[in-house]
Amino acid sequence: MNKDLAYYVKKFSPKSASNKIGLNVSPGAPNKPILLLSVIEMIATGQITRNQIQFNAELVATFLKLWSHLEPLRKPDIGLPFYHLTSDGFWHYQMKLGFESLIAAKIKIRTPSTIRETVEYAYLDNELWSLLQNESDRTVLTHTLINSWFKERTQDIESLLQVNAFAELQEQLQRTGGKVYQPEELEDEQAVIVRDGAFRKIVLSTYNHTCAFCGLQILDSLGQNIVDGSHIKPFSQFYDDRIDNGLSLCKNHHWAFDRFWFTIDDDYTIIVADNLREDSPNAKPMGEFNGERIILPAQVQYYPRQDSLQWHREEFLRRAA
Repeated sequence: MNKDLAYYVKKFSPKSASNKIGLNVSPGAPNKPILLLSVIEMIATGQITRNQIQFNAELVATFLKLWSHLEPLRKPDIGLPFYHLTSDGFWHYQMKLGFESLIAAKIKIRTPSTIRETVEYAYLDNELWSLLQNESDRTVLTHTLINSWFKERTQDIESLLQVNAFAELQEQLQRTGGKVYQPEELEDEQAVIVRDGAFRKIVLSTYNHTCAFCGLQILDSLGQNIVDGSHIKPFSQFYDDRIDNGLSLCKNHHWAFDRFWFTIDDDYTIIVADNLREDSPNAKPMGEFNGERIILPAQVQYYPRQDSLQWHREEFLRRAA
């Protein structure tokens, strides 16, 4: 069968006696159409630019936005359609190195945590991906999903597709300086993914995607970088996502900071543990940063908070004793 626009219009429509290749969707559970609408929206807005659909905060936020308006009485679970779409023939998993055998073993990889651990990304048929790069074809497929599954909500959905839920969350957190969460707010794994992604992107932006310790900045054409938005006081203990509890660190120095190999004084100078044995022939050793000042954000209100630094320093000294 020729995989043209007409083919995918049938694939996106309900399966029936006359349409045997349509979406296999349980009655009253339009998880798959909502996820497909989310992906199409992100392609249209430039949030997905390659045929690699990452299970990331942006996708989860977009899915939850649409779900909250289209299925407000049911609990969302993006992991289900992200996995079960693989049975529809046009949605495929690229597994992470070492987990390739899970597909052959028919393991159901459908919880957010399992997907993030084992799946590199999902990808579409090349033919479908090419169609979705064209605005008119994308519009046809969007309307197919809306008319097939949400016919009474056409105007609502079209206005929703213009809202970048993840960007709105980032702007809100930026305006308020971030947030300290209550434990009950973190029971939903999907909400945690969105929260964590928003915090880390804000911190990276605040530090201009630069490691505050060594100044390293490496970005690729997709905006991916080698620097992490990290917490000073661990989120697992304090639930503190305020921006001034954040620090932008490259992978090496993030790892070292979390293990208290260095800490930061009240005047933002670096204190490196004196029990490290280093061999760094092609880079500046950590020990040589001792006494230097970290790179600080342009906005003073986002400088690392003193009580966070004090907590980390006290833990550093306790472990050194």
